[in-house]
Amino acid sequence: MHNLRNYLLFGLLALIIHGRLPAQSNKAWTLEECINYARSRNINVKKQLLNVQLQKDQLNQSKLATLPTLNGNASHVYNWGQTIDPFTNQFATERVRSNNFYISTQMTLFNGFQKLNTIRRNQLALRISEIEVERMMNDISLNVVTFYLQGLYAIEVLKNAENQLELVRQQRERIAQLVEAGTLARGELLNMDAQVAAAELQEVEARNNFDIALLQLAQLIDLENPESFTIKAPDISIPEGEIPIPEVEGVVSYALAHQPEIISSEMRKQQSEKDYEVARGGLSPVLSLGGSWGTGYSGAAREIDPDIPPTILSYPIGITQNSQDTVRGYTTQYSYRIKPFKDQLKANENKSFGLYLNIPIFNGYRVRNSIQQARIARESAELDLQLARNNLRKLITQAHADAQAALKKYHSARRKMEAQEESFHYASEKYAVGLLTAVEYNQNKEDLNKARSELLQAKYDFIFKTRILDFYQGKPIVIE
Repeated sequence: MHNLRNYLLFGLLALIIHGRLPAQSNKAWTLEECINYARSRNINVKKQLLNVQLQKDQLNQSKLATLPTLNGNASHVYNWGQTIDPFTNQFATERVRSNNFYISTQMTLFNGFQKLNTIRRNQLALRISEIEVERMMNDISLNVVTFYLQGLYAIEVLKNAENQLELVRQQRERIAQLVEAGTLARGELLNMDAQVAAAELQEVEARNNFDIALLQLAQLIDLENPESFTIKAPDISIPEGEIPIPEVEGVVSYALAHQPEIISSEMRKQQSEKDYEVARGGLSPVLSLGGSWGTGYSGAAREIDPDIPPTILSYPIGITQNSQDTVRGYTTQYSYRIKPFKDQLKANENKSFGLYLNIPIFNGYRVRNSIQQARIARESAELDLQLARNNLRKLITQAHADAQAALKKYHSARRKMEAQEESFHYASEKYAVGLLTAVEYNQNKEDLNKARSELLQAKYDFIFKTRILDFYQGKPIVIE
């Protein structure tokens, strides 16, 4: 299994390959080049790569959530009218400026392992998103192989139509010579003209089908300028005799251990288990460690001004009884100033440090409902995994049966075509000497064309079915 780094490197390699493939030239594209180009251009793959990056960010965030929090705030406020100064606890009626500064930190020591399980859950989510990229790559490869084989089939059909047209034209020339010599009636030449026209029509239809097949493949790989697009046609041959087809159980066993959709389903099951553990952690008490520091400044805070000497004031407090002299008292009057900013910050410091325990007692059954939902999701993920395994087994079993049936059909079609070729060769010789009518000759020719078409269909059907089995065995998809 490739990791994300390999995918990104592969994407860069595909882009380099794309840069080397001149879309405007007549260079024939190989299957590998078509697959690489399609992978590098597919929008769904690009979106999934963005999702991988998103899952990475979420995983990093869950890891950072285990660190202590640190927050601070500051304020600069003016008050008018009567208010209580928070630092002097006295009424102030004039405009008062105040400042507050506060820093706090907190760290969770234990919360039922919720943070740890969240990290593990996000690790699984990241791996699932990476596997989804691989699954998309596989789907693209299979789609390209399907359309590429259709293009190869169209090429061979076109070649057969061209060869048939050439043979009919040559036959027409021979008939024309026999008519000129008086050996055959002119009506035979008219029949051959009709056969030439029919062969030309078949050639045009085959060429149209070939052009459409190439256009569909070009659109599938998202080629911008498909006008000059063509594909390389390797010489594909199927050996005679028994062709081994792998045992279905061996293919199933390998696929269940390596196919991305199965691995993804298994990880989704594990992810649902982590979600369940996170939900259960909500029943646990939360123990945290916290601390804070704060201070402030108030414009209403006053202190004696040391720079201005105090003034001694006297005032009468009474008179003597006999002499009636005035008795005076004395008091000291001080000048006040606003307490300096720096001194206030130091004097108004407030510090705290402690352990905090939060015990959930009743929260409207919110936690228990979350646990129940997580339990249901876990059971659903288990069923999804089983369903994915069952579907994969069914697909492989069907693909294995299809490959066996396609092989039998190919052998039968090849025997039929070989017999039909012998029959047509014999009919051509008889027709050339006038021992066979044009109707009988045309029927033999049509039977041969039908046999060739059936053989081509059987051939490419078998090739595609075997490539499907190769895919489920983890083999590279090649057409040689």
